Amino acid sequence: MKARLTSPPAFLRSLVVGALFASSGQAHAQSDPLPSWNGGGAKQAIVGFVRATTTAGSPRFVPPPERIATFDQDGTLWVEHPMYAQVMYCLDKVPALVRAKPELADVEPFKTVMSGDRAAIAKLSTEDLYKILGATLSGMTTDQFAAEVRRWMATARDPRWKRPYTELTYLPMQELLRYLRANGYKTYIVTGGGQDFVRTYSEATYGIPPEQVVGTAGGTTYGYDASGTPILTKEPKLLLNDNNAGKPEGIHLMIGRRPQLAFGNSTGDQQMLEYTGTGDGARLSMLLLHDDATREYAYGPAHGLPDTKVGAFSVALDSIAKARGWTVVSMKKDWKRVFAFE
Repeated sequence: MKARLTSPPAFLRSLVVGALFASSGQAHAQSDPLPSWNGGGAKQAIVGFVRATTTAGSPRFVPPPERIATFDQDGTLWVEHPMYAQVMYCLDKVPALVRAKPELADVEPFKTVMSGDRAAIAKLSTEDLYKILGATLSGMTTDQFAAEVRRWMATARDPRWKRPYTELTYLPMQELLRYLRANGYKTYIVTGGGQDFVRTYSEATYGIPPEQVVGTAGGTTYGYDASGTPILTKEPKLLLNDNNAGKPEGIHLMIGRRPQLAFGNSTGDQQMLEYTGTGDGARLSMLLLHDDATREYAYGPAHGLPDTKVGAFSVALDSIAKARGWTVVSMKKDWKRVFAFE
C-alpha cells in the first residue's frame, strides 16, 4: 500500500520559506560586484561600461586583448595626504644617507631634514624634494633598493591611522580592480611615483604584477659585483617623468595599447584621461574627488574645497571633466565605505 503524502507542518513550511528567502537575498548581495559603492551615476557608468564592452554581440564589444584599464595610484588607489608615501620613504632614508656621506649634513635640503623640524620640512620646495628623491633613490643595486623598500613598508606607519600604508588602499577601488579583471580587463598602474618603488608591493597590495606598473623611471647601469655576479645599479638619471603628458607617453612606451578605461584624481592625470577618451569605441574616463574630510581628506580646489599642493583637483580640471563627459566620483556621496578596516 502506498503511503499517503501529507502537507508538512506549518512551522516546517515557515522554515523552508524563510531559508529560501535568506538564500535568495544572499545570492543577490553576492551578485553586486561593487558592494562598497552607492547606487548612483558613477556606479551605473562603471557597470554599464563593463557590460557593454564584454557582452558578445554588443555594438560596443571590446575583444579581450584590447581590454586595458589604467589607474593612477596616489590619491586614486590609496591615500596621498598629508604626503606621498614614497616621499615619506625618502625623508626617512636621509639620516642613513648623511651617515654614508657626512658632507651632506650642512647642505640643504638635507640639513633641514636632519633638524627634525616638521614645519620647516613641510615648507621644502619641489626642487628640494627632487634633490632628496634623487639622492635616496639611487646609488644602490635594484635588488638592494627593492629589499629596502619592502623593509620600510613592513614597519612604516601612516601618521593619522597608525597603519601600514598598504592598508590605506580604497576598498571601492579594490572592488573595481577585481571586477574589471573578472571581466577580462588587464589592470595597470600608471603613476607619477617611482616605477621601481611601486613594483615592490603592487602585486601583494592590488593584484597588479610589477610588469603592469608604469611609473617615473630612472636610469640603471649594468655591471658586476665583487663576486662577478651581474647587477643593475640605480643612477640619478631621469628616463621618464610619468606625470601629466608623461602618462600617455609611458602608456604608449610600456603598454602599447590605448586604454579603454582610465581613472585618476588630479591635474597630473588629465592627459591620460584625454588620451583614453579620444580613442575609438567605448571609453570611460573617471576622476576621484576627495570631498570627505571625516572618513579621509577633503581637497580641491574644485567644488570650493581647500587648495593643496598634493594631488590638486583644479577648477580647470573640473571644467574639462564636465565638457568631455568624464565621470567625477565623489568619495563622500558615491562610496559606502572608504577602507576595508572601517
